[in-house]
Amino acid sequence: MYKVIPYVPAYALQVSKLYHLAVQEIDETLYSAEQKQAWSKAPRSAYHWNKRLSRSKAWIMIDTALQVGDDYLCLGFINVETHFNSRGYIDSLYVLPERQGEGVASALYQTLEQWAKDSTVSRLSVDASKLSKRLFLSQGFKFHHNRYQEKCGEIFLAFYLSKQLA
Repeated sequence: MYKVIPYVPAYALQVSKLYHLAVQEIDETLYSAEQKQAWSKAPRSAYHWNKRLSRSKAWIMIDTALQVGDDYLCLGFINVETHFNSRGYIDSLYVLPERQGEGVASALYQTLEQWAKDSTVSRLSVDASKLSKRLFLSQGFKFHHNRYQEKCGEIFLAFYLSKQLA
């Protein structure tokens, strides 16, 4: 059974591995091997991910039928910035490759949007990847313009999208 829960530090190591695996498994027709290597050369530390997700509002989806040590298998995660200048900016959305297409990303996004509405966040925004653009557009986001980001010498095309909530 899948369940969305608020992020807790016990899942930081799973999140780290999930992120790296999700990036490395992207089809090379979307991102080259060089781009994927620049994006995530190796899993970052659990400390890094715990710090990053604890400074924002984050959720994970777990499979309560599958245990990993004392915890359940983490299928995906999403987070949104809560600081004044970047409030409502969706920073990350990643799903285990073998669980993509099962509604994990949509369920995570719906949880985030409900929180935003309850928290009086009036607008959400994201720099969507080639992979996530379709999901955000299907959720009512509007395309504004392309953005380009540089990571380790590789250039990445992103799509700046936003959605008014109120």
